[in-house]
Amino acid sequence: MRFGFIQVEKASYPIRLLCRILDVSASGFYAWCARGPSLRARQDESLRVAIRAVHVESRQTYGSPRIHAELRSEERPVGRKRVARLMREEGLVPRRQRRFRTTTHSVHAEPVAANLLARDFSASEPNERWVADITYVWTREGWLYLAVILDLFSRRVIGWTTDGRIDQGLVTKALLQALNTRHPALGLVHHSDRGVQYAARDYQRLLRENDIMCSMSRKGNCWDNAVAESFFATIKGDLIDHQNYTTREEARTSIGEYIEVFYNCWRRHSAIGYVSPVDYETAARKAKAAA
Repeated sequence: MRFGFIQVEKASYPIRLLCRILDVSASGFYAWCARGPSLRARQDESLRVAIRAVHVESRQTYGSPRIHAELRSEERPVGRKRVARLMREEGLVPRRQRRFRTTTHSVHAEPVAANLLARDFSASEPNERWVADITYVWTREGWLYLAVILDLFSRRVIGWTTDGRIDQGLVTKALLQALNTRHPALGLVHHSDRGVQYAARDYQRLLRENDIMCSMSRKGNCWDNAVAESFFATIKGDLIDHQNYTTREEARTSIGEYIEVFYNCWRRHSAIGYVSPVDYETAARKAKAAA
C-alpha cells in the first residue's frame, strides 16, 4: 500500500523523501516496481474490464448485486463486496429512478372485485396469477399510454400494448395478447387496480369467458399491486426517463424492444434469484420435465 502511494506521488516529491517519510527503503520500492503489479491487482484490472462491459450491456441499469450475478454466471469466482468496491472506484452507478403519478381512475359506477391476492405475489407455476396496470409516457406528440400484464411466477411481461388514448381498448389488447401467447388453464387469477378500464363490462366479460378470476386492489392502495408498480419504476428508471421521444411511434418501438429483448430475456430480477424471466421459466420447465 505504501509503495503504491509512492508510485502515485513520485511525480510531485522525491522518491527518497517519500520513502523516508513512510519508513520504507528506496531499494525496496525499486524492487517492488520491478516485480510489477501483484496477482490481486491484475485480477482487479481484469474484473474492472468485465464489470464495465456488464454495466454497458445493462444499459447502465445494474448495481453491484446484478453485476455480481452476471459475473458468477460467467464462472468468475468473485465476491459481491469486491464487485461493489471496484464499481465505486470506477464511478459506476445504476441510473436513478424518478417517481411517477398514478393513472388510475377509480371513481366510477362499475362494480369492483375483492382483493384475492392480499399482497401475496408468489406463484408456484406459470399462468397461476397475473397482474395488470397502466402507465404513461410523454412524447412531443403528446401522451402515450402503456398497459402491461405480468406473470407473477417469473415476473415476465406476457402482454403489453400502447395507445394515445387511455380506454378499455388499451387494456383489452394487452389481455388478448397474453391469452393468445399463454393459453392459461382454469383457475388463473387476474389482479389489477380499480381503474374503470379494468372494471368495464366488456373487459370483465372477457375474463369470465376465459374462466379467469378477477381480483382488484383496495381503494387508493398502490401497494396492493406492487409488482406491476415495480415494473413501471424499472422501465422508467432504465429507459423512459432518459429519453426524449419525438413521436409516439418512436416511444412504442423503444418500449417494445426494451420489454421483449432486454427485460424479458436479459435483465436479471432479484425476486427470481437474479436470472431473467425467460431463463427462469426455461429452468422451471426443464426441472418439471426431469422430475
